[in-house]
Amino acid sequence: MRAQFVFHEVWIGLRRNLTMTIALVVVVAISLSLLGTGLLFVKQVDNTRTYWQGRVQLSIYLCTRSSVSPQCEHNGAATAAERAQIEADLKNLPQVVSVRYESQEEAYSRFRQEFSQNQSFVNSVSKGDIPDSFQVKLRNTQTDFPIVAQTVDGRDGVDQVVDDSSILDKFYKLLNGARNAVVIIAIILIIAAILLVANTIRLSAFNRRRETSIMRLVGASNFYVQLPFLVEGIIAGLFGWLVAAGLLIGVKSLWLDTLQQYFPFNVQLSATDLVQVIALAMIIGVVLTGATSLLTLRRYLRA
Repeated sequence: MRAQFVFHEVWIGLRRNLTMTIALVVVVAISLSLLGTGLLFVKQVDNTRTYWQGRVQLSIYLCTRSSVSPQCEHNGAATAAERAQIEADLKNLPQVVSVRYESQEEAYSRFRQEFSQNQSFVNSVSKGDIPDSFQVKLRNTQTDFPIVAQTVDGRDGVDQVVDDSSILDKFYKLLNGARNAVVIIAIILIIAAILLVANTIRLSAFNRRRETSIMRLVGASNFYVQLPFLVEGIIAGLFGWLVAAGLLIGVKSLWLDTLQQYFPFNVQLSATDLVQVIALAMIIGVVLTGATSLLTLRRYLRA
């Protein structure tokens, strides 16, 4: 009987404040979807960092017959003796953890694999266009790169020295900036959702002030009086979460996964990552609407 009464009161509240309830669902959905998008960005950045962590941090590209730099045109392609001497000098440096020589054939094969989703670009590059190189891992990228680069830069057979970590840092900063912007917007909308929840519950309680007064006169506890309004807020939050869950699935499948084709590596978010973010969004949505409803009603009942 009590459960039937509670659900009856919930239905009355949702029906009387239909416009406010719809507005609440929309705001909660947008807030949770933006917050979830920010969390997906966080996971994407973390996965990308993990992918590159421990990989090559410095690339030393050698001169080939097709190199166009003045140094390579003057000295010609790197000889076997020059390659051996460069490799030996690199391995003797205390700043170097490992050195791996990558031939033109290996570099071209890796290039075709990494850019396999862009066949027109792959077909425009021939095997001789990609130079062979030494892939070097450093102990400390920031402090060791200048020392190692100075050791090999300008030597016979060396075309250019590239700091891979600095290129990735710029990419990380771009992702972090986009993530922070999304999270800030989401926080602003969550604050708006809190205010809207409070106003919706306050309006619903005002419209049913006669019923709540009678319930208090006959000895109903404060929690029993608050329960229908609390359930109203949680139901609105759950509906908003369902909409947000659909939007987050779309963000992952239509945006984040699609972006992977523009990068030479495949670090897609897993279904587990998506489920974790959606579950966290549900918890935030329920806590947000439930706690706001409860606090609003406590102030109203004390009035």
